Amino acid sequence: MSTSHEKIQLQAQVPDNLFGKRLDQALAEMFPDYSRSRIKEWILGDKVTVDGEISNKPREKLVGEEQIEIDVELEVQVQHLAQPIDLNIVYEDDDILVINKPTDLVVHPGAGNSDGTILNALLSHVPGIENVPRAGIVHRLDKDTTGLMVVAKTIPAQTHLVEQLQAREISREYEAVVIGTMVAGGTIDEPIGRHPTKRTNMAVRESGKPAMTHYRVKEKFRAHTYLRLKLESGRTHQIRVHMSHLRYPLVGDQAYGGRPRPPKACNQNMVDMLRGFRRQALHAVQLELTHPITGEWMSWEALLPDDFVDLLQVLREDKAEHGSGEV
Repeated sequence: MSTSHEKIQLQAQVPDNLFGKRLDQALAEMFPDYSRSRIKEWILGDKVTVDGEISNKPREKLVGEEQIEIDVELEVQVQHLAQPIDLNIVYEDDDILVINKPTDLVVHPGAGNSDGTILNALLSHVPGIENVPRAGIVHRLDKDTTGLMVVAKTIPAQTHLVEQLQAREISREYEAVVIGTMVAGGTIDEPIGRHPTKRTNMAVRESGKPAMTHYRVKEKFRAHTYLRLKLESGRTHQIRVHMSHLRYPLVGDQAYGGRPRPPKACNQNMVDMLRGFRRQALHAVQLELTHPITGEWMSWEALLPDDFVDLLQVLREDKAEHGSGEV
């Protein structure tokens, strides 16, 4: 484990419009690049001076025109190894990068995956990113889900991206193939929480957190459906759990009921494809957000990976051979 330091020095005069505000509230407005919890931590840690005097009272009322100084040295303990792992970078500037995640690449180290993750790759690719919470990872994709995810390279970018996520201002769209023939699109508004007995799984539960998924049918096959989905929230395994709850689990999703179900009279190629598709057929195809620093609206799309394209091709061939009747 190594230790690095980052120095933060901020100075500003309290504007008159913050008269009567608490110190922590005023500083959160004056320095929006830093989260309110982080600012409160600095106040309590004697890192903030008001007119030259240390103030460690977050609730202290201000009258306006006070001179504020914040002087912090962040100590960051780097617990993970920087590794030169290739990343498929779709976009990068000084503040963010967007990557197209392949299958089999874990986002964050954990049990059974101590290294070789996107986080390890980021520590190598972006000098100083160890100073950003969670190395700039603001949202995740499951290990076997492919597609787009955004990473913050700086603390201000991380703060604003998290705010956008919490305000549901980041648009994330996915494509998936599910088992069963769906008639039409719709919306699933069901809370998601930890599964009562399978501790690594999630489930629809009354006590869970609110979760909403919109979906529309792109293409129907004999016994499968190709969907486009949009998240209103970002719960763990959300799409996988919601589609399984509707009794339309994702192809290849062993955890949520997506075991192979070849339609009747299909050829061996179809059987082999369904049995050999060993990951959930889910791809984060589009990402849209407001750039956390420039304010520019940005949008990216990622082509379907080869295995997903091959799956659709086999399903289309089966439909052409047998017609579109549901089996």
